Amino acid sequence: MENEKNYILPATLLISAIMVASALLYEKNPKPNDSFSVATNSIVGEEKLTVLEEIILPPRGVFLPVRWGDLGAKLVSVGVIDNERFKALYEERGEFGDEYARLLQGTSNDQLRITENNAGYLLNLFWALGLANKNPVLDNGEMSNPFYGGAGNFASTGGWSMAKGDQMSHYSRHKFFELTDEQQVLVEKVSSGIYRPCCNNPTHFPDCNHGMAMLGLLELMASQGANEKEMWQTARCELLLVPEQLLNHSYLYAR
Repeated sequence: MENEKNYILPATLLISAIMVASALLYEKNPKPNDSFSVATNSIVGEEKLTVLEEIILPPRGVFLPVRWGDLGAKLVSVGVIDNERFKALYEERGEFGDEYARLLQGTSNDQLRITENNAGYLLNLFWALGLANKNPVLDNGEMSNPFYGGAGNFASTGGWSMAKGDQMSHYSRHKFFELTDEQQVLVEKVSSGIYRPCCNNPTHFPDCNHGMAMLGLLELMASQGANEKEMWQTARCELLLVPEQLLNHSYLYAR
């Protein structure tokens, strides 16, 4: 387990969400890791990409060991998500069905299942959760290092434009659930060992939307009693080679 933390790649959630990014997500100056991309191109031919994608996110989807409950409604109630603007973006594509409505406005007590169709939507919900939930990772971690000029200068913060008012007024501001000391230690440990190839940073430094979404997922898992093994298993991507197009940054823009 100790060695495991040094080799974790992004979770199914983050990889698949990049793959099927929704209308909310647009590429802006993508900068994939050059060495990683070269290795991928030389070893993985395009004919194998579909196979890799199906392994990362099987057609039937993947169950995440969490229940969303009414977190969407809570995110809306405090203004982290502007309900009408967020909903409108998906309605324009004809995607805002019963599942999306329930996750955003109602209660979902079933175990979350991520699929090719809903991965981008879940990414954005977890992004909002990770950004807004009060946690020492945001308050005292790399995001708060004065060297970077403030926490508001990152893609994960400046890129979130679906809030009411200034998004930084919600940064680590709301307590959606309480973590025990032991649960917080677990979040700190696991988040320090999950690296994103797009940024080459750990989740403990969630400077892009994918990292912030993973932080939100880890916090939710911990709050619902997940143990360390379950958290590593959820975060593990067995493939060491990920298609190059999955490594690009994505940003959220309001219309």
